[in-house]
Amino acid sequence: MTTLPLSGIRVLDITQVMAGPFCCMLLGDMGADVIKIEPPKTGDSTRHSMGFRLKGEDSPGFLALNRNKRSITLDLKNEADREVLYALVKTADVVVENARPGVAARLGMGYETLSAINPRLIYASISGFGQTGPWAQRPGFDLIAQAMSGVLSSNGFPGMEPAKNSIAVADLGAGLFSVYAILSAVIGRATSGVGQYIDASLLEAAMGLSIWETTELWGTGKSPTPIGSANRMSGPYQAVLAKDGWFVIGAANQGLWLTFLKILGREELQDVPDYSTNAARVANRIELIAELAPTFLTRTSQEWIDALLGAGVPAAPILDYEQAMASEQAIARNMVMEVAHPVEGTFKSLGFPVKMMGTPQEVRLPPPLINEHADEIRRELRERGLLPEAPTEAAK
Repeated sequence: MTTLPLSGIRVLDITQVMAGPFCCMLLGDMGADVIKIEPPKTGDSTRHSMGFRLKGEDSPGFLALNRNKRSITLDLKNEADREVLYALVKTADVVVENARPGVAARLGMGYETLSAINPRLIYASISGFGQTGPWAQRPGFDLIAQAMSGVLSSNGFPGMEPAKNSIAVADLGAGLFSVYAILSAVIGRATSGVGQYIDASLLEAAMGLSIWETTELWGTGKSPTPIGSANRMSGPYQAVLAKDGWFVIGAANQGLWLTFLKILGREELQDVPDYSTNAARVANRIELIAELAPTFLTRTSQEWIDALLGAGVPAAPILDYEQAMASEQAIARNMVMEVAHPVEGTFKSLGFPVKMMGTPQEVRLPPPLINEHADEIRRELRERGLLPEAPTEAAK
């Protein structure tokens, strides 16, 4: 069996919903031993979310975010359960929590408390707005972060109601940035010998992904506004309408632009000053697409795609998720996998989004049932002398 890169790293996942569970699942995919610590009875609230089910009681949303983890429930207001947490902390490399700032400390699991138990501990807090600043105590969800980061203001189409990015960019971005920070801290600890505190937020994840939008703001002095499917830095680079429907084009540099015009039979546009450079095309994007629209309507989307790709100009159909997941490329890259589960039998899950040839990720464990591994985890702690032996029936 291949030894995965994070084999030997233990992560305590004290998170719920999306950003934290996503972060910890990615670490588990790379081999970390992830122990999911959940509230008694209810567990991670995502177990009960979404309006549909497969066979079991856990939601497909929970199943999607919690493979390669073991579950134990602990009531952190209970002294005996806190002692189990502290025993686990002595064995852990990483703790990830996503309570509102201040709550972890009140529950006796703040960074100061846990790092005193284990100075090598890397402790990541994921919150809506970060641990400091005037917004720190606000409740934070992906929609809220998209709204307050600027993302919502620049998404969608001009004059329409605000359009949220349907992909949870703030939640998932915070999870990804936390993985980056955690692994950096693990590498740094090899030299320093001590862990550190990581403060991640949904707001800053959404801001951190706003590269083009903030560039436009500071370059022009004006906040970006919605531009539909177009690109802020190059054009034409957007969806266009053919005889039978929409497709996308990406003539994103001067060479592609000239080839693009040749395929369209519109070479005369290369001499029009409003379209002669990329900067001019971006500035006159709306007029350019209006000029090209009658030409696109003369052929079907697939005819245009074939002609453009044949000349090396990026173009593509707009696939829905069913089509995308069934595409030959998704199949060739194993982007849909079947995960075995004790209740569901098997369920479909997204494949690993990056491939590692030497140490490929594995699904070692299905998403856990609530408290499924409690006895196993406690037994491991007793074997290491970190918890007292369980009383025998005679002692009881």
